[in-house]
Amino acid sequence: MGPFLLDEDLPRSLSTALRKDGFAAEDVRDLGLRGQDDANVFSYAQSGAFVLVSGDLGFANILRYPLGSHRGIVIARFPNEMPAAQVTQSVVAALRLLSEEEIRGNLVVISPGRVRLRRRR
Repeated sequence: MGPFLLDEDLPRSLSTALRKDGFAAEDVRDLGLRGQDDANVFSYAQSGAFVLVSGDLGFANILRYPLGSHRGIVIARFPNEMPAAQVTQSVVAALRLLSEEEIRGNLVVISPGRVRLRRRR
């Protein structure tokens, strides 16, 4: 599954944790994409066939990012006061439970204790 492209609003430890768990993952901060607008980050994800993982609800807009038009978008919705280590652990655990079919072209929302899927038709 993957590879995953991690947006800069997520803990930096997430890419390392995903790789340790056997996933391919890149962080936008390591690719010169820090501070880029959503369109540029999405375009990079598309060109590299990445599943985009972000905390930015803008990527959950299915009118702008229609289901089935991308490799998959994962939104991590966690309280700002939640420790980075706990966010990292929760996201890795949730991704471990999902199949490539459940992610490909779909919108996945991960929040504390919950994973929701919005599937393409």
